[in-house]
Amino acid sequence: VQLVESGGGLVQAGGSLRLSCAASGSQFFIYGGGWYRQAPGKQRELVARIMSDGIPNYSDSVKGRFTISRDNVKRTVYLQMNSLKPEDTAIYYCMMSIRSSITGRFSDFWGQGTQVTVSS
Repeated sequence: VQLVESGGGLVQAGGSLRLSCAASGSQFFIYGGGWYRQAPGKQRELVARIMSDGIPNYSDSVKGRFTISRDNVKRTVYLQMNSLKPEDTAIYYCMMSIRSSITGRFSDFWGQGTQVTVSS
């Protein structure tokens, strides 16, 4: 399984970006997905996640501004980011918890990261 992220970039404060994370491979089920971010000099933190029940969870810092969603057919998790702030600047990483259809085992996979820069 490989995860490919897209959608990062440079945006002015108050603007919007949409991140996508697509999983490729075969014979697996996406149990849950999430977005994490890491700013320079800081630890990686959870931004949002969505599990198999479709219920999203958000960090307090992005609640009301970001929306996570998933498309099970396309095997893709999205992060819609609105009202962006300079403090949202970070590398954003996608993570998926995937269950193998063959073994039934769960494994976590990470994307390569995509840079989001918000200018003031």
